[in-house]
Amino acid sequence: MDWHRATNQIVAFIQDKVKSAGARGSVIGLSGGIDSSVVASLLVRALGKDRVTGVLMPTTFTPKEDIEDAQWLAKSLQIRSMVVDIQSIVEAFRNALKASEKGETTKIPLANIRSRARMIVLYFFANLNNYLVAGTGDRSEDLIGYFTKYGDGGVDFLPICHLYKTQVRKLGEHLGLPSRIVSKPSSPQLYPGHRATDEIPLDYDQLDRVLSLLFDEKRSPERVAEETKVPIEKIQEVLRRFRASAHKRAYPFMVRQW
Repeated sequence: MDWHRATNQIVAFIQDKVKSAGARGSVIGLSGGIDSSVVASLLVRALGKDRVTGVLMPTTFTPKEDIEDAQWLAKSLQIRSMVVDIQSIVEAFRNALKASEKGETTKIPLANIRSRARMIVLYFFANLNNYLVAGTGDRSEDLIGYFTKYGDGGVDFLPICHLYKTQVRKLGEHLGLPSRIVSKPSSPQLYPGHRATDEIPLDYDQLDRVLSLLFDEKRSPERVAEETKVPIEKIQEVLRRFRASAHKRAYPFMVRQW
């Protein structure tokens, strides 16, 4: 891929979306990971540093190195940034709902509350400044529904959702991001020890190849299994997740469209 051209296309996309919405700029959640770092870098190229705000939203278990990387990025890009600890927000919800933090049945619902709390914080600053919320989702996670509906999926525009995770890392290299961010394992950090590779059916190198063959080249599951040497059961699991998460990628169901 021509990364210079890809960068210019995304920059033009951002400029168009912000202008057409009549917005003054964009706000983004900074996690210290590759996706948010790439999007923040692209926002600055598109809008200028004075029209971009980064918000760090840690909890008690957010790794120190992630916070440091997010702070480094904001300083490097010279954007306005702030830290909003969402722990008290999540605790308020948990106490009101009388939800046990240790129960296995509440693990994912509470994790999703953390993601949705971050969405609420971002929209507060977006509303305050007439900004749009920039999303950080990529194609790998979008296709298998690996995001929280109305959480990290609750945004105004998605600059990199056409790129697979492995491509986002390549774009990060092109944009000059340090290797510690480019190669950092992906993690939503929605509960202690949370790692993406524990929840997705394949590692990203395999997953991206499988997704590309299935959805870009329209190969059959059997053909994909043959070409990638990935067990057919794994291919079927990828397809199952795609189908099961269709509602996440669609507008809410309605009796009648407008």
